[in-house]
This record gives sequence, structure tokens and C-alpha cells, in this order.
Amino acid sequence: MQNVTELVKELQDMRDHGYLSDALLRHAVKAIAGADDRFDWVGSFLVREKGETLWLHDYVGSPAEYAEIPVGEGVWGAAVAAKEDRIIVEAGAVEDQPPCHPDVRSQLIVLIRAGGDIFGGIEVASEQPAAFREADEEAVRSVADKLAEQIAAERR
Repeated sequence: MQNVTELVKELQDMRDHGYLSDALLRHAVKAIAGADDRFDWVGSFLVREKGETLWLHDYVGSPAEYAEIPVGEGVWGAAVAAKEDRIIVEAGAVEDQPPCHPDVRSQLIVLIRAGGDIFGGIEVASEQPAAFREADEEAVRSVADKLAEQIAAERR
């Protein structure tokens, strides 16, 4: 992903000018979606207050197959339950973990978290198999960390 440093600076500038997490999430999703031709679908999910489900906040790409996911179920729910990011090389290979759209072949899931608190995450999906590398995960992690700062500040 190109220009991640610039995107993180833009998010910080938005924070400095009083924008809330909702605006930052939208901006990040759009910027990530436009950053690379491999990125066919980009979305953000947020954990509901009770921590039992995730809901689709914002996305760029084809309509998703779902708008809410129970924690512990599917690719997203499993990532949140395990508290770990995921690179899914072959989307749909696990029976109970379908991708967000039938054309998706690989996925990158990066959690938005501060310390032990998980606020949600960013998904980047591709119609290409094995489209993501560690460098992509690190780039999205930088963005997710900046988003986590804002969400944590709002919840204090």
C-alpha cells in the first residue's frame, strides 16, 4: 500500500481539527481502497457496546453479504475472539467463514485496538488469490493504530 505515512498524517490532521472517529474511519476506508489495484473491497467493522457482535460501519466495493457478525463466528468474529490480525490466503476455504462477497479470493483483517481493547477493524479484500503480504498488514496496522487513538479518546 502506497502513501501510508501520508494517510496517517491526514488522519492526525483531522483529529487536530476536531473530526470524530466516524469521519476518520470513512476517510481511511476510502483512501485505502484507492491505494492499490489489488484492493477490490475495503471496509471497517466496529464492535458493538456489549462486545458480542461487529457491525459494518463503512465500505467501498460491492455490497457485503452481511452487515453484522457475532464475535467468534466467521473470519471476522474469529479474528476478534482470538485478538489477532489475519491474512487469509484463500478466502472461503474454511466452511463457516465465508468472505464478504463471492468474488473475494483473499482477505486482510487488521484489528483496531488500544491495549487490550478491540474497537473493530479494517478488512481489505481482493479478487486475486494470495494478494496480501506482511507489508500490506503493516501499512494497514499503522492506519488502524491511528484510528484506535481517536476511538479510545472518545470513549474516555
